[in-house]
Amino acid sequence: MSERKPIDRTAATVMVILCLIWGTQQVAIKWAAPAMSATLQMGLRSGLAALGTLAVAFHRREQRWLNRATLVPGLLVGSTFGLEFVFAGEALRYTTASHVTIYLYSAPIMAAVGLGLRYRDERLHPAQWIGVIIAFAGVALAFLGRGDPDRYPAMRLGDALSLAAAASWAVSSFILRGSRLANAPASVSLFYQLCGAFVLAGGMAVTLGETAIKPTAWLAVMLTWQTLVVAFASYLTWFALLRRYSASRLGVLSFMTPVFGVVAGIALLGEKIDTNFAIGGCMILGGIVLASTRLPRLGRRATA
Repeated sequence: MSERKPIDRTAATVMVILCLIWGTQQVAIKWAAPAMSATLQMGLRSGLAALGTLAVAFHRREQRWLNRATLVPGLLVGSTFGLEFVFAGEALRYTTASHVTIYLYSAPIMAAVGLGLRYRDERLHPAQWIGVIIAFAGVALAFLGRGDPDRYPAMRLGDALSLAAAASWAVSSFILRGSRLANAPASVSLFYQLCGAFVLAGGMAVTLGETAIKPTAWLAVMLTWQTLVVAFASYLTWFALLRRYSASRLGVLSFMTPVFGVVAGIALLGEKIDTNFAIGGCMILGGIVLASTRLPRLGRRATA
Protein backbone atom coordinates (compact mmCIF):
# COMPACT_ATOMS: atom_id res chain seq x y z
CA MET A 1 0.00 0.00 0.00
CA SER A 2 1.56 3.29 -1.11
CA GLU A 3 2.25 6.12 1.32
CA ARG A 4 -0.03 9.16 1.10
CA LYS A 5 1.44 12.64 0.58
CA PRO A 6 0.95 15.46 3.11
CA ILE A 7 -1.35 18.30 2.08
CA ASP A 8 0.25 20.81 -0.31
CA ARG A 9 -1.03 24.09 -1.78
CA THR A 10 -2.69 22.38 -4.76
CA ALA A 11 -4.62 19.95 -2.57
CA ALA A 12 -5.70 22.74 -0.21
CA THR A 13 -6.97 24.90 -3.10
CA VAL A 14 -8.91 22.02 -4.64
CA MET A 15 -10.42 21.19 -1.25
CA VAL A 16 -11.69 24.76 -0.81
CA ILE A 17 -13.50 24.49 -4.16
CA LEU A 18 -14.90 21.06 -3.29
CA CYS A 19 -16.11 22.29 0.08
CA LEU A 20 -17.91 25.19 -1.60
CA ILE A 21 -19.67 22.69 -3.88
CA TRP A 22 -20.50 20.24 -1.10
CA GLY A 23 -21.64 23.03 1.19
CA THR A 24 -24.44 23.91 -1.24
CA GLN A 25 -25.68 20.41 -1.99
CA GLN A 26 -27.91 19.88 1.06
CA VAL A 27 -29.42 23.33 0.56
CA ALA A 28 -30.04 22.60 -3.13
CA ILE A 29 -31.67 19.27 -2.33
CA LYS A 30 -33.89 20.78 0.36
CA TRP A 31 -34.79 23.64 -1.96
CA ALA A 32 -35.96 21.21 -4.64
CA ALA A 33 -37.65 18.81 -2.18
CA PRO A 34 -41.21 20.15 -2.82
CA ALA A 35 -40.85 18.93 -6.42
CA MET A 36 -38.99 15.67 -5.67
CA SER A 37 -38.13 13.99 -2.37
CA ALA A 38 -34.56 14.39 -1.16
CA THR A 39 -33.95 10.64 -1.11
CA LEU A 40 -35.21 10.22 -4.67
CA GLN A 41 -33.05 13.14 -5.81
CA MET A 42 -29.97 11.49 -4.34
CA GLY A 43 -30.80 8.15 -5.93
CA LEU A 44 -31.55 9.60 -9.37
CA ARG A 45 -28.50 11.84 -9.49
CA SER A 46 -26.30 8.92 -8.42
CA GLY A 47 -27.63 6.69 -11.19
CA LEU A 48 -27.07 9.33 -13.85
CA ALA A 49 -23.60 10.18 -12.52
CA ALA A 50 -22.72 6.45 -12.43
CA LEU A 51 -23.32 6.25 -16.18
CA GLY A 52 -21.01 9.23 -16.75
CA THR A 53 -18.36 7.74 -14.49
CA LEU A 54 -18.51 4.43 -16.32
CA ALA A 55 -18.01 6.29 -19.59
CA VAL A 56 -14.93 7.98 -18.12
CA ALA A 57 -13.56 4.60 -17.02
CA PHE A 58 -13.92 3.19 -20.54
CA HIS A 59 -12.47 6.33 -22.10
CA ARG A 60 -9.40 6.01 -19.89
CA ARG A 61 -9.30 2.22 -20.40
CA GLU A 62 -9.73 1.70 -16.67
CA GLN A 63 -12.64 -0.75 -16.96
CA ARG A 64 -10.24 -3.66 -16.36
CA TRP A 65 -10.38 -2.71 -12.66
CA LEU A 66 -14.05 -3.71 -12.64
CA ASN A 67 -13.21 -7.34 -11.90
CA ARG A 68 -13.55 -10.03 -9.23
CA ALA A 69 -10.75 -8.56 -7.13
CA THR A 70 -12.58 -5.25 -6.67
CA LEU A 71 -16.15 -6.59 -6.72
CA VAL A 72 -16.46 -7.47 -3.02
CA PRO A 73 -14.89 -4.27 -1.66
CA GLY A 74 -16.84 -2.41 -4.34
CA LEU A 75 -20.12 -3.84 -3.08
CA LEU A 76 -19.16 -3.03 0.51
CA VAL A 77 -18.10 0.54 -0.20
CA GLY A 78 -21.14 1.02 -2.45
CA SER A 79 -23.44 -0.17 0.33
CA THR A 80 -21.99 2.13 2.98
CA PHE A 81 -21.93 5.07 0.56
CA GLY A 82 -25.53 4.31 -0.37
CA LEU A 83 -26.55 4.19 3.29
CA GLU A 84 -25.01 7.62 3.75
CA PHE A 85 -27.32 8.99 1.06
CA VAL A 86 -30.35 7.17 2.44
CA PHE A 87 -29.78 8.55 5.94
CA ALA A 88 -28.96 12.05 4.72
CA GLY A 89 -31.96 12.15 2.37
CA GLU A 90 -34.36 11.09 5.09
CA ALA A 91 -32.73 13.46 7.60
CA LEU A 92 -33.66 16.38 5.35
CA ARG A 93 -37.32 15.49 5.87
CA TYR A 94 -37.08 16.19 9.59
CA THR A 95 -34.38 18.77 10.17
CA THR A 96 -32.75 21.73 8.47
CA ALA A 97 -30.10 21.61 5.78
CA SER A 98 -27.70 23.30 8.22
CA HIS A 99 -28.17 20.56 10.81
CA VAL A 100 -27.61 17.84 8.22
CA THR A 101 -24.47 19.50 6.88
CA ILE A 102 -22.94 20.12 10.30
CA TYR A 103 -23.62 16.63 11.63
CA LEU A 104 -22.65 14.91 8.39
CA TYR A 105 -19.21 16.47 8.54
CA SER A 106 -18.42 14.84 11.84
CA ALA A 107 -17.48 11.90 9.56
CA PRO A 108 -13.85 13.06 9.11
CA ILE A 109 -13.34 12.80 12.87
CA MET A 110 -14.70 9.23 12.87
CA ALA A 111 -12.61 8.32 9.84
CA ALA A 112 -9.45 9.93 11.25
CA VAL A 113 -9.71 7.89 14.45
CA GLY A 114 -10.24 4.61 12.61
CA LEU A 115 -7.60 5.25 9.97
CA GLY A 116 -5.10 6.45 12.55
CA LEU A 117 -5.44 3.22 14.51
CA ARG A 118 -4.96 1.11 11.39
CA TYR A 119 -2.40 2.96 9.23
CA ARG A 120 0.84 4.54 10.35
CA ASP A 121 0.86 7.22 7.63
CA GLU A 122 -2.68 8.28 8.60
CA ARG A 123 -1.89 9.00 12.26
CA LEU A 124 -2.49 12.50 13.53
CA HIS A 125 0.15 13.97 15.84
CA PRO A 126 -0.77 15.68 19.14
CA ALA A 127 -0.82 19.19 17.66
CA GLN A 128 -3.10 18.00 14.87
CA TRP A 129 -5.43 16.30 17.33
CA ILE A 130 -5.75 19.59 19.17
CA GLY A 131 -6.82 21.18 15.91
CA VAL A 132 -9.33 18.37 15.28
CA ILE A 133 -10.77 18.79 18.79
CA ILE A 134 -11.09 22.55 18.33
CA ALA A 135 -12.77 22.08 14.97
CA PHE A 136 -15.18 19.47 16.35
CA ALA A 137 -15.98 21.68 19.32
CA GLY A 138 -16.69 24.47 16.86
CA VAL A 139 -19.09 22.23 14.95
CA ALA A 140 -20.89 21.38 18.19
CA LEU A 141 -21.07 25.01 19.27
CA ALA A 142 -22.35 26.10 15.87
CA PHE A 143 -25.06 23.44 16.00
CA LEU A 144 -26.12 24.25 19.56
CA GLY A 145 -26.66 27.83 18.51
CA ARG A 146 -29.16 26.86 15.82
CA GLY A 147 -32.11 26.46 18.21
CA ASP A 148 -33.51 24.23 20.94
CA PRO A 149 -34.19 20.70 19.64
CA ASP A 150 -36.67 20.14 22.50
CA ARG A 151 -39.00 22.59 20.79
CA TYR A 152 -38.88 20.55 17.59
CA PRO A 153 -39.03 16.82 18.49
CA ALA A 154 -38.82 15.74 14.84
CA MET A 155 -35.42 17.41 14.58
CA ARG A 156 -34.01 14.85 17.01
CA LEU A 157 -34.74 12.09 14.52
CA GLY A 158 -33.30 14.13 11.67
CA ASP A 159 -30.14 14.86 13.63
CA ALA A 160 -29.76 11.17 14.54
CA LEU A 161 -30.15 10.21 10.88
CA SER A 162 -27.49 12.79 9.99
CA LEU A 163 -25.06 11.18 12.44
CA ALA A 164 -25.87 7.77 10.97
CA ALA A 165 -25.03 9.20 7.54
CA ALA A 166 -21.71 10.48 8.93
CA ALA A 167 -20.88 7.05 10.35
CA SER A 168 -21.66 5.43 7.00
CA TRP A 169 -19.38 7.89 5.23
CA ALA A 170 -16.56 7.16 7.71
CA VAL A 171 -16.91 3.39 7.22
CA SER A 172 -16.89 3.93 3.46
CA SER A 173 -13.59 5.83 3.71
CA PHE A 174 -12.09 3.10 5.89
CA ILE A 175 -13.09 0.35 3.43
CA LEU A 176 -11.80 2.36 0.49
CA ARG A 177 -8.41 2.92 2.16
CA GLY A 178 -7.92 -0.70 3.23
CA SER A 179 -9.00 -2.61 0.12
CA ARG A 180 -7.84 -3.11 -3.45
CA LEU A 181 -9.86 -0.03 -4.33
CA ALA A 182 -7.22 2.10 -2.58
CA ASN A 183 -5.03 1.80 -5.67
CA ALA A 184 -7.82 1.58 -8.22
CA PRO A 185 -8.60 4.52 -10.50
CA ALA A 186 -10.93 7.10 -9.01
CA SER A 187 -13.51 6.38 -11.71
CA VAL A 188 -13.81 2.75 -10.58
CA SER A 189 -14.17 3.58 -6.87
CA LEU A 190 -16.73 6.25 -7.64
CA PHE A 191 -18.69 3.96 -9.97
CA TYR A 192 -19.14 1.36 -7.24
CA GLN A 193 -20.23 4.01 -4.74
CA LEU A 194 -22.67 5.73 -7.08
CA CYS A 195 -24.23 2.39 -8.01
CA GLY A 196 -24.73 1.64 -4.33
CA ALA A 197 -26.29 5.06 -3.77
CA PHE A 198 -28.59 4.63 -6.78
CA VAL A 199 -29.83 1.22 -5.64
CA LEU A 200 -30.24 2.00 -1.93
CA ALA A 201 -31.49 5.60 -2.09
CA GLY A 202 -33.71 4.90 -5.09
CA GLY A 203 -35.02 1.73 -3.47
CA MET A 204 -35.73 3.53 -0.21
CA ALA A 205 -37.67 6.25 -2.02
CA VAL A 206 -39.81 3.63 -3.77
CA THR A 207 -40.31 1.67 -0.53
CA LEU A 208 -41.46 4.78 1.35
CA GLY A 209 -43.64 5.94 -1.51
CA GLU A 210 -41.55 9.07 -2.09
CA THR A 211 -41.83 8.91 -5.87
CA ALA A 212 -44.08 11.90 -6.62
CA ILE A 213 -42.48 14.36 -9.03
CA LYS A 214 -43.62 17.87 -9.97
CA PRO A 215 -41.63 18.76 -13.11
CA THR A 216 -40.34 22.33 -12.97
CA ALA A 217 -37.49 24.22 -14.59
CA TRP A 218 -35.94 24.74 -11.16
CA LEU A 219 -35.97 21.01 -10.43
CA ALA A 220 -34.21 20.40 -13.75
CA VAL A 221 -31.54 22.95 -12.87
CA MET A 222 -31.00 21.44 -9.42
CA LEU A 223 -30.78 17.88 -10.75
CA THR A 224 -28.33 18.96 -13.43
CA TRP A 225 -26.15 20.69 -10.83
CA GLN A 226 -26.28 17.73 -8.46
CA THR A 227 -25.55 15.20 -11.19
CA LEU A 228 -22.80 16.88 -13.21
CA VAL A 229 -21.08 19.01 -10.57
CA VAL A 230 -21.72 17.33 -7.21
CA ALA A 231 -22.10 13.60 -7.84
CA PHE A 232 -19.83 13.41 -10.92
CA ALA A 233 -17.10 16.05 -11.08
CA SER A 234 -16.60 16.79 -7.38
CA TYR A 235 -16.67 13.16 -6.22
CA LEU A 236 -14.34 12.09 -9.02
CA THR A 237 -11.92 14.79 -7.91
CA TRP A 238 -12.29 13.79 -4.24
CA PHE A 239 -11.42 10.15 -4.85
CA ALA A 240 -8.50 11.17 -7.03
CA LEU A 241 -7.19 13.20 -4.08
CA LEU A 242 -7.66 10.22 -1.74
CA ARG A 243 -5.28 8.20 -3.91
CA ARG A 244 -2.49 10.77 -3.51
CA TYR A 245 -2.96 12.49 -0.15
CA SER A 246 -3.57 11.51 3.47
CA ALA A 247 -7.27 10.76 3.92
CA SER A 248 -7.33 11.94 7.53
CA ARG A 249 -5.78 15.30 6.62
CA LEU A 250 -8.12 15.76 3.67
CA GLY A 251 -10.96 14.96 6.05
CA VAL A 252 -9.86 17.70 8.41
CA LEU A 253 -9.89 20.22 5.55
CA SER A 254 -13.46 19.18 4.74
CA PHE A 255 -14.55 20.90 7.96
CA MET A 256 -14.87 24.01 5.81
CA THR A 257 -17.98 22.48 4.24
CA PRO A 258 -20.31 23.01 7.24
CA VAL A 259 -19.39 26.69 7.28
CA PHE A 260 -20.14 27.08 3.59
CA GLY A 261 -23.29 25.00 3.99
CA VAL A 262 -24.80 27.09 6.74
CA VAL A 263 -23.89 30.30 4.92
CA ALA A 264 -25.71 28.91 1.86
CA GLY A 265 -28.67 28.07 4.07
CA ILE A 266 -28.77 31.63 5.34
CA ALA A 267 -28.53 33.11 1.85
CA LEU A 268 -30.88 30.73 0.03
CA LEU A 269 -33.26 29.36 2.67
CA GLY A 270 -33.44 32.36 4.99
CA GLU A 271 -31.98 30.59 8.02
CA LYS A 272 -30.84 32.72 10.93
CA ILE A 273 -27.29 33.18 12.18
CA ASP A 274 -26.44 33.73 15.83
CA THR A 275 -23.43 34.43 18.01
CA ASN A 276 -22.81 30.76 18.78
CA PHE A 277 -22.53 29.96 15.10
CA ALA A 278 -20.18 32.87 14.43
CA ILE A 279 -17.89 31.74 17.26
CA GLY A 280 -18.19 28.09 16.24
CA GLY A 281 -17.32 28.94 12.63
CA CYS A 282 -14.14 30.69 13.75
CA MET A 283 -13.23 27.65 15.87
CA ILE A 284 -13.78 25.33 12.90
CA LEU A 285 -11.54 27.37 10.62
CA GLY A 286 -8.91 27.83 13.35
CA GLY A 287 -8.86 24.12 14.04
CA ILE A 288 -8.47 23.37 10.33
CA VAL A 289 -5.50 25.72 10.06
CA LEU A 290 -3.82 24.19 13.13
CA ALA A 291 -4.43 20.60 12.07
CA SER A 292 -3.46 20.94 8.42
CA THR A 293 -0.62 23.48 8.31
CA ARG A 294 1.24 23.81 11.60
CA LEU A 295 2.64 20.29 11.89
CA PRO A 296 4.18 20.01 8.41
CA ARG A 297 6.05 23.27 9.01
CA LEU A 298 7.38 22.03 12.34
CA GLY A 299 8.37 18.76 10.68
CA ARG A 300 10.35 20.55 7.95
CA ARG A 301 12.25 22.61 10.50
CA ALA A 302 12.98 19.54 12.61
CA THR A 303 14.44 17.62 9.70
CA ALA A 304 16.34 20.52 8.14
